[in-house]
Amino acid sequence: MSDLLETVADGVAVLTMNRPDARNALSADMLAQLNEALPRLNSDPNIGAIVLTGAGSAFCAGGDVKGFAANKGGANAGRTPESAALELRRSMEVSRWLHEGPKVSIAAIPGAAAGAGLSLALACDFRIAARTAKLTTAFVKVALAGDFGGTYFMTKILGAAKARELYLLSDILTGEEACEIGLVHRAVDGAELEAEAMALAKRIAAGPRITLGLMKKSLNVALRGDLSLSFDAESVNHSRTAGTEDHAEAVRAFVEKRTPAFKGK
Repeated sequence: MSDLLETVADGVAVLTMNRPDARNALSADMLAQLNEALPRLNSDPNIGAIVLTGAGSAFCAGGDVKGFAANKGGANAGRTPESAALELRRSMEVSRWLHEGPKVSIAAIPGAAAGAGLSLALACDFRIAARTAKLTTAFVKVALAGDFGGTYFMTKILGAAKARELYLLSDILTGEEACEIGLVHRAVDGAELEAEAMALAKRIAAGPRITLGLMKKSLNVALRGDLSLSFDAESVNHSRTAGTEDHAEAVRAFVEKRTPAFKGK
């Protein structure tokens, strides 16, 4: 059985981390498959949204701590810190594709999202969690500093003070609590999670895909905090969308008082 399952329907690609017996802890195979799938899906004009979720009762428990213990050398597994860092940096491209890729990404969190698993969820554009899901940075509990962009994403989402609290103390939040502080966008009953995530994904996939991708690009430039850079990005991206078929269709639909039929062109 593959460590990553992929399905595509109605313009939505669903990537399911598939190690339920290990709470979907990241494996080398899973990361390799994610790093293959995400660039491919982000370049596919037939895809409008990407949903990342986990099989069974968990989203992703992060690094495979039991594997670290079996290696008797911890996370580096006999490698030098330098070689381990290079390999880790390559794997961490998963987070960059979720965050910077032109397709809107949605994390559907049924249960535990810890360590690098939480980082992957934070890299996504939207996060929907089961109310009872458990979210935690977890890194300090295994004496690791954190990876997959979590320190960046959490600081941007919650601000420096709250990010420091959640990283340095490693408290556990329920999905409900995470929603209350803005770490996730929606908290729903577990039985409703898949339907909620897919409804959002299909809504996005039915939208103007080129426009959404360029909108993401402008929003990411804004994270740098420079107004002039944002002006430059908006002027280019807005003008590019003005030349799309979807824009022309949206204008016609507005005048004709009907719902536009976008084609992603």
